Amino acid sequence: MATQRITREFLRQLPKTDLHLHLDGSIRIATLIELAREAGVALPSETEEGLRETVFKEHYENLEQYLRGFGYTTKVMQQAESIERIAYELGVDNQAEGVRYIEVRFAPQLHTHKDFDIVDTLRAVSNGLARAKQAFNVRPEVVSGAEPPFDYAIIACAMRYFDERFSSYYRTFLGLLRYGHPAQAYAQASLELAQAAIHARREEGLPVSGLDLAGPEKGYPPHHHRGAYEHAHRGFLHKTVHAGEDYGPESIFEAITELHADRVGHATSLFNPAAIQNPAIADRERYVEELTQYIAARRITLEVCLTSNQQTQPAYRELARHPFGEMMKKRLSVSLCTDSRTVSNTTVTDEVYKAVTTFGLSRHELKNILVYGFKRSFFPGDYAKKRAYVRTCMDYFDRLWPANE
Repeated sequence: MATQRITREFLRQLPKTDLHLHLDGSIRIATLIELAREAGVALPSETEEGLRETVFKEHYENLEQYLRGFGYTTKVMQQAESIERIAYELGVDNQAEGVRYIEVRFAPQLHTHKDFDIVDTLRAVSNGLARAKQAFNVRPEVVSGAEPPFDYAIIACAMRYFDERFSSYYRTFLGLLRYGHPAQAYAQASLELAQAAIHARREEGLPVSGLDLAGPEKGYPPHHHRGAYEHAHRGFLHKTVHAGEDYGPESIFEAITELHADRVGHATSLFNPAAIQNPAIADRERYVEELTQYIAARRITLEVCLTSNQQTQPAYRELARHPFGEMMKKRLSVSLCTDSRTVSNTTVTDEVYKAVTTFGLSRHELKNILVYGFKRSFFPGDYAKKRAYVRTCMDYFDRLWPANE
């Protein structure tokens, strides 16, 4: 099947994953409006068209403007019922476009308050996704084995930075300042999250399988959170880190070496020697090349979010300039992700379509990308079950798109 014959509808049918998916960036706008009305949260508009014009735009001037919408979504995600509903609807929306596995990430500390702690937030997300999973997997097509089932995992996001705009946790954070320097308070907050995530998995049986670090990179380096990631490492949690999105390649290296990252979110600065800000790195071109080979040899998977990067980084408005093309040439392990379905107004199918049509991916290349999504996932079951699940999904891919077409 020639690239020009590949349509969105065809790509929609293929089994896909989304490994970089922010819950609070992927709320249905109609749901946001309804929940805001119930919670007394003021929005710039009470229509979807109005919110698309004022908040959830087609293009953003910068990352700060992109993040503005999260200030509204987190305010309506302070109750278990609301969080569960949003998670359920996110599962259903993914199922509708052929996404068979998702890893939903969010920052529990942005949703906690008195009588509603970190584990409560994780439980609410899991309850919603479990309902979506159960409803999908009883379908005759899944039960008969004609189609692969739907599954999910949860990634807990530690935050590089807290402020009063987002949640009541800011008051808790101010209390953590007793540890001294703000960096120590951020470190303690991340450690508490890692401890709660491991408790949720081991004691509650929740599919919390990974730890993430999100927030502004400049001024908030990964090593501040080393203690949390060491704890996660010892607790056998998988690890991913937002790195190289608005800082240089050295941020990516630190995420991998200091925080044991199995995957890296975005990593758009990877091939850009000019983005290096560490004066100790004298030969920048050599540093970039060696870092690239280091990532390739260890199969560190890069979570690529094409639309999100186009929206927040002017250099990639022309998508052909995105480093995804170079990632493919270097044969890196990559997975196509949405980042935030609502904020970026995108779907996994849209991301795959952009990649195929802009970079001319062959069937073999696309299959490799999709299989990386399954193979490099933080699948919550045991390894034997994961292998069987990956095989089921790839067999389904081959039935939909035979190798001889």
